[in-house]
Formats: sequence, C-alpha cells, structure tokens
Amino acid sequence: MAQILVVDDEVGIRELLSEILSDEGHSVQVAENATAAREWRARARPDLVLLDIWMPDMDGVSLLREWASNGLLTMPVVMMSGHATIDTAVEATRIGALDFLEKPIALQRLLSTVKRALARDENRVGGSGLLADLGKSPALAELKRRLAQLATAEGALLMRGERGMLPELFARLLHRPGTPWVGAGQTLAEGSQDVLQQAAGGIVFIDELARLTVAQQKHLAFLVSHAARARVRLVSYCSESPRRLVEQGFDAGLMATLSELRVSLPTLAELREDIPALAQALLMQGAEGRSDGRAEGSMAGSAAPPRRFSAAALQLLTDFDWPGNLEDIASAVRTLAATASAEEISEQDARAVLAQFAPPSVDEKQAAFEPLFGQPLREARDAFERAYFEHQLAEAGGSIARVAEKSGLERTHLYRKLKALGINTGKKEPEF
Repeated sequence: MAQILVVDDEVGIRELLSEILSDEGHSVQVAENATAAREWRARARPDLVLLDIWMPDMDGVSLLREWASNGLLTMPVVMMSGHATIDTAVEATRIGALDFLEKPIALQRLLSTVKRALARDENRVGGSGLLADLGKSPALAELKRRLAQLATAEGALLMRGERGMLPELFARLLHRPGTPWVGAGQTLAEGSQDVLQQAAGGIVFIDELARLTVAQQKHLAFLVSHAARARVRLVSYCSESPRRLVEQGFDAGLMATLSELRVSLPTLAELREDIPALAQALLMQGAEGRSDGRAEGSMAGSAAPPRRFSAAALQLLTDFDWPGNLEDIASAVRTLAATASAEEISEQDARAVLAQFAPPSVDEKQAAFEPLFGQPLREARDAFERAYFEHQLAEAGGSIARVAEKSGLERTHLYRKLKALGINTGKKEPEF
C-alpha cells in the first residue's frame, strides 16, 4: 500500500481520485492548493504526488520547482491539467516531474501511470534509506553506481571511511525494500544463533569493526561461515585500515573474509552538492519521528516540531566545513529542529548552532591549557596525560591495543601508566 498525495483545487476531482486510488488499496491524502501541499510535504514524504498545474495560490510547476530547489523533490510527481501546453509539460519534466496526465483522466491511464510511478520509486537505483534520493554530487553518484554493481556480486563487503561517516546510511543503499535488515551490534554482544534466520535473504550490517571484542569476533565468524547458505549478505565498516586492525589483534582470517569486496565512502566535503537535500531529509526524519519503523541507526530519535529551512540557513549548512562529517550535520539539524525560534529555521539560528561544530582556533586551543599553567610541572603533566589517555581510550572504544599503538607505548607500560593516573579501564593488568 502506497501513500499518495492528491493536489487539486477542484473538490470533485480530489474526491474522485481519492475514491479510485483508495479502492486500489492505497492511502490517499488530499490538498486543495499549493499551500496545503507544501505543509503536508514538510511533515512527511509521500510515495507519489498527483499535482494539478493550475491552482489559485501557486501553479503546480512553481511548487514543483520550489520542492526541487529545497531538496524536497525526493518522490515521483505526476502533473495533471486540462489546459496545459506542450511547453508547460516539457518544463515540468525538465524540473523533475515523472509524467503528465491530461484531464479528463481516463481510468486505465491513471492506474497504469500510478503503477509505473510507484514501481520506479520502489526499484530506484540506490536501494533504500536516507541517501537513496540524493546524488547531485559526483562522488555520491559514483558511489551509488558502484554499489549497484556490487549489489549483485557475491561475497562480504567492507566499507572504509573517515570517522563520523554514519556508515549505516551508505550501507542502506544496498538494501532493497521488503527484505530483512539486521544491525549486528547488539546481536554480536548477545550471540548469533538467531541472526541468520532473522536476516535470511537480506543484509546483516556490522558497524566499526575496530570496536569488536574477541568474543564478538567469534560470534561474527559463526555468521560468516553460515551466511551463504542462509542467503545473507554481510556488510561491515571500518575507519582503520584492515592491515592495522590485524596487527592490533583482529582475527586475520575473519578480516580477509569480511573484506572480499571493498568500497571507500566519500566525506561530507565531497558531498557538498547534496547537503541541502540531506539537511532537508534529516529535518523531515526528525519531524516524522520515524513512527513508520524506518529509523536508521543514530539518525533515529523522538519527533521534533515541524520545521523548514530558510534559503540562507541552507546555504550556511552547505558552505560549512564539517569536521565530523555526517555525525556533525545530523547533530546540528537535530539541534536546530529542537531550538529554532520559529517554524522557519533562520540564518541566525544556523549561525548560532554551527559555532558549536567549528574546529577550535589556535587561541581556543591555547585557552584549554591555561588552567595547567599555574600548576607545578608534575601536576600539570599528570593532568594532561590523564586527559590524553582518557580521550584515546574513548576514541579506541576501550581497546588497550589501539591506545598502545597510537601512543607508542608498550602495553605493560601503558597499563601501569593508566593505573598511576587513576584511570580505570575495567580490565585486569596482564602479568608478564
């Protein structure tokens, strides 16, 4: 069952189309003008829009153009009119309309057009999820092309990228609607016996291999050994090089299997042309609260009030250099949705929030050390080392091996250093 929005100023046409499409099993919403349609689109993404061209407040082509410029034209739109010219139909198609229905609309023509539009939306290249409708940037368009090829290839797939990439959003591009999707994080912590049955015919996604414990690696090895028989595709992510992880103790055979196929993820800086549509999608996801069950990893959250971006605010988000990649922009949009002073997120709102995500200046970095300057050297050194190792442990997910490698300390020395600084790792110091 699809959710279809019918936009027409004639009540008779709205009622007739609603009745026909409801009889076909679809959920139908109606809007009497462009203003109502704009408000409805700000709250949710329909699976299809039937949009009249001639309306009293704004014509349908102008609304179509507005949605396209604001990154909201992420669903198929079919234009309707009884008086449109060929030039109007061509312009609507150029902007992004899928098809054109001439009034009075023949029943079979309506049903066949709706069926084709919904089928195209469901089977669009790029799978499902938040990034499925994006691709203006060459980097994302190329990634989606490669993933479309890899979708039919056999073998596990390893994604590589910088920190803060929210890799599940990219992995979702491989997922086809109607097939299982299982995030393996909690599953690997508890065991793996039921995962293959849950994910049969679908995807098991493993986020950040560097965080897996030895026990979780053993559970994952079980999944790997039985995945092909259960028709399960394993997709994992790693922000470290596989070779370095193996050097730090990750199971070499398991890594070799998980990385049979590899693909690199583009940074947010490489996706700049897609930032307006991405920000709009994140904002809408927050407004919907993902009550439909399509929440994606850390993007999910409680519903936020309906908002929309001003053009100036969107430009600020587009021009900003995001040091933390997608994690940063997702956090910024959530904050803006929760704290903006009006329904429209203004340039001033965006500036206030973006200041929290800018990398520290030289003066700010120096200011962070000022409390140490008045202490004796030994106390200042201990305070710095405590902060340093607490940060490294957090970055490494508690992995002593990774912290030892990063800091250049031998592991026995590192354990004793942490103990002397009063840092509890939750692990017993090994005896040598």
